[in-house]
Amino acid sequence: MDASSKNKTKVGMVQVNTGFLNQNYLPYSLGFLQAYAQKYLKNIDDFEFLLPIYKRIPLKDALNVLSGSDIIFFSTYVWNFKISSEIAKRIKEKKPNTLIVFGGCRVPGQNIENFLKNYPFIDIACYGEGEKVFTAILNNYKTGNWENVPSISYIDENNKVIKNTRAERINDPNEIPSPYLAGIFNPLIEANPKEGWLGLWETNRGCPFSCSYCEWGGDYQKRLYAHDLKKLFEEIDWFSRNKIEFIFCCDANFGILKRDLEIVNRVAENKKKYGYPKVLSVQNTKNSTDSTYNIQKVLAKAGLSKGVNLAFQSLNEETLKSIRRTNISVKTFYELQQRFSSEGIETFSDLILGLPNETYDTFTKGISQLIENGQHNRIQFNDLSILPNSEMADTDYQKKYGLIIQEAKIINIHGSLNEGNEVSETQRLVIGTKTMPKVDWVKTRAFSWMVSLLYFDKILQIPLTILHDTFSLTFKELVEIFTENEETSPLISEISSFFINKAKSIQNGGAEFCQSKKWLNIWWPADESVLIKLAAENKLGIFYQEAKQRIKSFLHKRNLSLSSDLLDGSIYLNQNLLKLPFKYNDLDIQLSYNILEVYQAALKRMAIPVKKGIYDYRINRKDKVWSSWEDWCKKVIWYENKKGAYLYSCFPMDNKKQ
Repeated sequence: MDASSKNKTKVGMVQVNTGFLNQNYLPYSLGFLQAYAQKYLKNIDDFEFLLPIYKRIPLKDALNVLSGSDIIFFSTYVWNFKISSEIAKRIKEKKPNTLIVFGGCRVPGQNIENFLKNYPFIDIACYGEGEKVFTAILNNYKTGNWENVPSISYIDENNKVIKNTRAERINDPNEIPSPYLAGIFNPLIEANPKEGWLGLWETNRGCPFSCSYCEWGGDYQKRLYAHDLKKLFEEIDWFSRNKIEFIFCCDANFGILKRDLEIVNRVAENKKKYGYPKVLSVQNTKNSTDSTYNIQKVLAKAGLSKGVNLAFQSLNEETLKSIRRTNISVKTFYELQQRFSSEGIETFSDLILGLPNETYDTFTKGISQLIENGQHNRIQFNDLSILPNSEMADTDYQKKYGLIIQEAKIINIHGSLNEGNEVSETQRLVIGTKTMPKVDWVKTRAFSWMVSLLYFDKILQIPLTILHDTFSLTFKELVEIFTENEETSPLISEISSFFINKAKSIQNGGAEFCQSKKWLNIWWPADESVLIKLAAENKLGIFYQEAKQRIKSFLHKRNLSLSSDLLDGSIYLNQNLLKLPFKYNDLDIQLSYNILEVYQAALKRMAIPVKKGIYDYRINRKDKVWSSWEDWCKKVIWYENKKGAYLYSCFPMDNKKQ
């Protein structure tokens, strides 16, 4: 360290992100702060910015990295607040004169007094946009006078909580230099040559919508401001040069601006030319059919997307009113679904469990409606979590809708069992409401896992589709065949009980996912955990026998008649189409009905009559071989999750194909 460096104020920075597959996100929020400060600070030469902490590391290592800091900035959210707090607390105990500053979405806009008193090691709490605030704190660091620093709260020398006026938003994002182009991350990348980097990316700021469960919903973020297109194109080139494989776009409504199609076209061109980036993940705007379709078509054809999210959150009108959300219409959804299907582009949808005014019946009917309107690939069922600065965080809102809240450990889907062992993060889950009492929440959560297992994991999708098509039964009715305990089908009863008990465990603060040291040492969704167990323990045959008996019993009670050959054939086809390891040869089968054609047509909302005859099919298995259960778990159950590609391809046999 040279003499000039010794006299500089050392600035430590912490933004603990969650990565995956041994790759980690560059600390984008901190990058914006530093880039802005380096451009606008009056006394930039007085400061030395240390390399940031960007991922979970042992506490002792974090303390060592930050030991020389005079001031430390923490960018916080629900997934990193606990670890950030523990680091800050220990730093303060060891070096009390260190100035500790917390910002980010985890800092509450309301009740800041309680926040500062509950976390006395935090000297300054920041809210709103951070660039101007970060720079103002550094400008005033030597005097320690915070009176004119906007958007901060602190406890003064008289033990009084001071809350300064919120800074106005930056209405021209181009005032903020790009952290990528400014070289902010270059030292970090050079210091960690073995790290696989993921990119966060913002093309605009703000959200015109006001969903009550979301932190974007406040008036402060209403206006939408766009970054300069030329700068964005240069950032795309930076991603390509630095071989950044995965880019997560942070925009709340990508596609809301006409120029967004130009952006994805440029990303696609770069992938074709340079091979990077390999994936661009965007959150679609809700109300622009053509824009969403055109953007996602480009992403899919360039191999930049693993699936299009046609999000709903709820299909219940009363719920949508209570959360101030306007969905895409079912008509628009159907139109998009049809267009994407015709292009071979996979989609998936989101529903949130536990929203106000939702009931067991409205939620499960919503699932049925989505499937019946074309969502055959995947519905992601998300448990409602209260975010600190959302409208739902307000106690009056919670009382109005009778929200029952349980603090629970945050577990990342398919995350390592070793994550968060030293310091666990927590979230506030809604596990019951006025219209969905706790017992109904359990029932609804269990139903969601059952529909995922039977339909979206494709374990029974073909017979359920045939039954729906033949008798116009709702998928709600069909799934409920499997949600009751019956002595005659102990394996299915065991699965149903497992889902019920897992939901009760979540209500008592248990993990949302199922841990498995045996299968990849990760956390699995409950439906995937059951599917792995059935396959690996060679119980699928028993499952299908019990499923057949349950369906026959149900049809008998409804006075519905179905040919045994048709039911047996649909189950037999589904069982043999399910992707499993150690299948080295193609399989030829013969059925008494045109089940494959009826099923495939139904997925496209086309009606083909069931015909009796001799139908020969070939199942293509030798091109997709997994030589171990671990490989199958990773590549089929985990990696194909959003695609829902759990079935082999199959085609009718004819002279040409033989």
